[in-house]
Amino acid sequence: MSRPVSRVLTLLELLQSGGVRTVAELADRLGVGERTVRRYVDHLVDLDVPVESVRGRYGGYRLAPGHRLPPLMLTDDEALAVLLGLVAGRRTGITAAAGTAGETAAAKVRRVLPERLRHRLDAVLDSLTFTTAPAGSAAPEADVLLPVADAVRHHRPLAIRYTGGRGGSGERKDSGGSGERTVYPYGLVAHAGRWYVTGRDLSAGAERTFRLDRIDGARVLPGTFEPPPGPGPAERVLTALATAPYRHEVTVRVRGTAEEVRARLPRSVAVVAAAGGEGEGEGEGEGEGWCRVEIRAERLDWLPGLLASLDRPFVVERPDELRGLVADLAGRLMDAARGAPPPRD
Repeated sequence: MSRPVSRVLTLLELLQSGGVRTVAELADRLGVGERTVRRYVDHLVDLDVPVESVRGRYGGYRLAPGHRLPPLMLTDDEALAVLLGLVAGRRTGITAAAGTAGETAAAKVRRVLPERLRHRLDAVLDSLTFTTAPAGSAAPEADVLLPVADAVRHHRPLAIRYTGGRGGSGERKDSGGSGERTVYPYGLVAHAGRWYVTGRDLSAGAERTFRLDRIDGARVLPGTFEPPPGPGPAERVLTALATAPYRHEVTVRVRGTAEEVRARLPRSVAVVAAAGGEGEGEGEGEGEGWCRVEIRAERLDWLPGLLASLDRPFVVERPDELRGLVADLAGRLMDAARGAPPPRD
């Protein structure tokens, strides 16, 4: 490739990175004079690349907003970042692309890359393995995600058609319910392979959290609203998940500050608050603070291990069934410490 052509492509790459580039900056990056930069810009314009001239003290050149440029201009590091991002997004469930959109997007990126770079990236992707199983995901449709994001960004009301969870074994019932509703959306949150929008449900007159994969249609409405002060969208979603209706409502008092205990528990599982006063059966260390942990769960069998992992004194306030499960775990741990064989079934 001749040097002038190479520099024109480099100029295109610089302009693709966004913003206004001054003539002096471009000349310095390309190692040419300012007059040559203007000539290179003319070459791009002749190729129907919409380069705009910006006048003024901080003027220069930029690409017209929203223009899609073929071919795709990526450095080796940028191409690797894009493809690995698509792969990692699919593995973690964070990619907001339904069906095979992630695979087709990766294929399109690969198709426009130079052969040398494509083979090197294929070697990375073919040799890459993961230590964890793929996360289950429920990617939202683009015709839902885009209007929801637009409404969040511009503080506009949103009309949605929502289908709530069925509830039952292993699945919580969505507090949002089903049907047509109007929402003031506060924010979009991606959590554990799912996408959520949190906001005020005008139909219910209360804050709600909705899963985007259960929204059948979304439409931005006229008007604006002012988001309320307080917790951010992520904290609102985690709190909503931790306080959603489940089969069991668990309350445990744990010795330690709320901050110490909260750092050991997933915020989407437990709500931790200072309890005030002294814990039951404190004994030694009287006067040390306790906090209250509230957990809602479909099953209780996993909670004794979680509480033991806190490595702090705790008292189960409810339900009684959990106390029995904790005692069973304590017995098994004592047998293991003594080296006693497990009981025969």
